Parts: sequence; structure tokens; C-alpha cells
Amino acid sequence: MSETTNLDEHGMPIGHPFNPDWECTPRQVAGRLSSPEQVVLIDCRTDQEREIASIEGSIHVPMDDLTNHLEPLREHEDEEIIVYCHHGVRSLQVTQWLRHEGFENVRSMAGGIDLWSHAVDQSIPRY
Repeated sequence: MSETTNLDEHGMPIGHPFNPDWECTPRQVAGRLSSPEQVVLIDCRTDQEREIASIEGSIHVPMDDLTNHLEPLREHEDEEIIVYCHHGVRSLQVTQWLRHEGFENVRSMAGGIDLWSHAVDQSIPRY
């Protein structure tokens, strides 16, 4: 994503496909994280990606190791879960898989940590 990308009023790149049934914007996630209601933020990127940049308070569950984390994640099954990755593609896949496994309140953060760094917290490194 270019530094000159124009964002709409929700902090999304103009013209970016967005499905609110499956996704939330980084600005919505920031609002949820600052609210008193609990939200579980899952980072499904690799260890190497997480070393470069991460969102404080997120739980690391690499997509490639998701099946091994299913049972521990069950303790959050009734909570709101938001999954993020680099650009939002893998997190949508993880969201779909978790829904298939019975998690009803799970969405992907559109644009991933890259858009988070652009629209919410510019101190987060982009890669």
C-alpha cells in the first residue's frame, strides 16, 4: 500500500472491497481495544513477521499451526474475536475456518497490520 493511499472516512483505502459481515476496519478494532468490553485479537502471521511488527495485546496463533491452537482458543469461543495478518487475506481464511469450527463472533481486520500502521498507528513498522 502506497504512502499516498487515500483513505475514506472509515480509514479504508478508497475502493477497497469490504464485507462488514466478515471484516472490521483497523479503526473499528482500535475502538474495540480501547473499550471496556473484552475483545480477543489474534495475530495469525509467522514468527518472523511478528518480530517486525505487532499490535500490543494480541495473541499469536500462526495460521500454519492453527489446528494445534483450536482447543486453547475454545476458552474465547463466546467472546468477540478479531484476526489479523499482514494485508487481511490469511486472516479472512482463519476467520472462515474458526467459524466452521463453531466460533460465531469472529471477523478479520481488513487490510491487516499494514493498514493498521497507515490508518491507526504510524509507529508500527510497515514491511
